Amino acid sequence: MGEKIETSAEAAEAAALPRRHEVHADPDVEPCKDIPDTVGQKPVAQKSPAEWAYERLILYIQNFEQQLDNEHEIAMGYAGGDTGVMRIEGMGFFDPDMITFYGSDSMGVKTQLVQHVSQLSVMLRALPKPTEEAPPTRIGFRLAADLAKTGE
Repeated sequence: MGEKIETSAEAAEAAALPRRHEVHADPDVEPCKDIPDTVGQKPVAQKSPAEWAYERLILYIQNFEQQLDNEHEIAMGYAGGDTGVMRIEGMGFFDPDMITFYGSDSMGVKTQLVQHVSQLSVMLRALPKPTEEAPPTRIGFRLAADLAKTGE
């Protein structure tokens, strides 16, 4: 009793819309539940695995950067390996199933990771800025701006 009956079109639309949910042990951490309109403009079923992974990584990167102070920048550790940490300076995808990260390692050496979406496992980390005088670089803002531009 009281159940809402959906049309097949409403059920299909609901299944295609992205959802996000998270819970944190610290009650002061505000979970990020908003999904930008640009992510939901195209149904998930019409996105390649690479495009869909890329869009969600942008949201995670942006949320992580919002929690950083001005002394730190975002980096990623390679999950499952001893190859170290890479400061994230760019990110992209190559349809249908490849994600790539551009950056530099802890020694400042130019680095690129190309990964199949089925193997995607990324650990986001906060690294001190390379120089104290410079403002921190925030790649998440640039990625989100590009996503909004391509969604128009």
